[in-house]
Amino acid sequence: MRVQLGQEWILGEVIGGGGFGKVYSAKSADHESAVVKLVPKAPGAERELLFVELGEARNVVPIIDRGETEDSWALVMPRAEKSLRQHLSETPGPLSMAEAVTILTDIADALADLDGRVVHRDLKPENVLLLNGHWSLADFGISRYAEATTAPDTRKHMFTAAYAAPEQWRSEHATNATDVYAFGVIAYELLAGTRPFAGPQMHDFREQHLHVDPVPLGNVPSLLAALVDECLYKAPGARPSASAIVARLARVAGAPQSAGLANLQEANRAQAMRQGVAARQQSERQSEAERRAALMESARRSLKQVADALKEAITQAAPLASFSVGLDIGWTVQLNQAEMRLAPPVATSLQPWGSWSPPAFEVIAHSAVSIQIPRNRYGYEGRSHSLWYCDVRESGKYQWFETAFMVSPLIPQQSSRNPFALDPGEDAAKAVWAGMAEVQAAWPFTAVSIGDLDDFIGRWAGWFADAAQGQLNQPSTMPERQPQGSWRQR
Repeated sequence: MRVQLGQEWILGEVIGGGGFGKVYSAKSADHESAVVKLVPKAPGAERELLFVELGEARNVVPIIDRGETEDSWALVMPRAEKSLRQHLSETPGPLSMAEAVTILTDIADALADLDGRVVHRDLKPENVLLLNGHWSLADFGISRYAEATTAPDTRKHMFTAAYAAPEQWRSEHATNATDVYAFGVIAYELLAGTRPFAGPQMHDFREQHLHVDPVPLGNVPSLLAALVDECLYKAPGARPSASAIVARLARVAGAPQSAGLANLQEANRAQAMRQGVAARQQSERQSEAERRAALMESARRSLKQVADALKEAITQAAPLASFSVGLDIGWTVQLNQAEMRLAPPVATSLQPWGSWSPPAFEVIAHSAVSIQIPRNRYGYEGRSHSLWYCDVRESGKYQWFETAFMVSPLIPQQSSRNPFALDPGEDAAKAVWAGMAEVQAAWPFTAVSIGDLDDFIGRWAGWFADAAQGQLNQPSTMPERQPQGSWRQR
């Protein structure tokens, strides 16, 4: 069979199907090997032709010719070596961590380049192809431009059940976070040898994706397991961005591991394994309260990882330190006359800012970390920092951030704690206001992520050590770190 497009292609055998058409082996008149996908002409079937020009996006299978026949739309692509699904069938069981990270990095590079431009909406191993030594995305048959909100035929109900994000099951708008969720399913499959949800029927998959958390990954470094776990969060806003995934995969692949960090990661993974599979309440149509509830659950899980990591680091460095652990997330530790506390997370009210102008970002939950010492001769009793789960940097992207506050130097009355934590409220709103008020920010909003806790753990361990030796003093200058520009303004 011959197809005349930009040039003539001679079609061979059917080698597969993707999206809504059949894929044929093909050769050009000058013997260039390729594949031709023929999509029967039906309403919406030409959607794939909208996504042939993706610029300089890495690891995307290019379109080398296109056109139409009497009854089909046609796309011509280079012939790949194999699909990721074929590769997995050739190597049953989990892949090695090194190979999995290599594959995932290629996919994440593509998603990062497409972020904000195109949402694939059907990412799965069948649509990831090995081409020129890199794993590349193909089959954009149900994709959409990221900014699109309506279309005559959105195909929003067309997806692959095993890889579909919760928002797809609720028929909600798909975003790049939807592709991140499917990426998490693929990552779990590569590292565990099985998908996180087994189905097998459509209604089983729907229940699992909406209401059940996967069994935590075992025998995987905690940094990588935590990343996969975050990609599979039910709330889209709690999932990491594609660029953050790229950076964290690079850290997993390249960071040297000390014995202490290896032990800390193993302790964290053991704790995650003990948590088991938890049920998640979520209705088919999420209300505002239910959206915040899903984000709150993500906040609790993230803070638990941070709390466990900090506790383990202190325990290893100071085995004589005495911990008091409550029923909820959080703990108190004492060494000599110093006390350090990480508070349990508290759900932030919807409008906590009082009569003051609210900030540009949304706070879902708040906590605090503090060090208390006996009041010294200058009236100083220690320091505390706020922990807020919010989208302070990028709208809709939630994670824990550390910040702290101070009384304006123009106000005679000073605090016995400097800097100090504030819950989201009117005083905190004044501090992040565009103007000047009696309360000011004393520490920039700094991301607190399980993938990059070295600075956070090192600072608080150092301050606790100083406190235990009677050497914790008021900061010599305030603010200690310039906070300007660390939060979004209106």
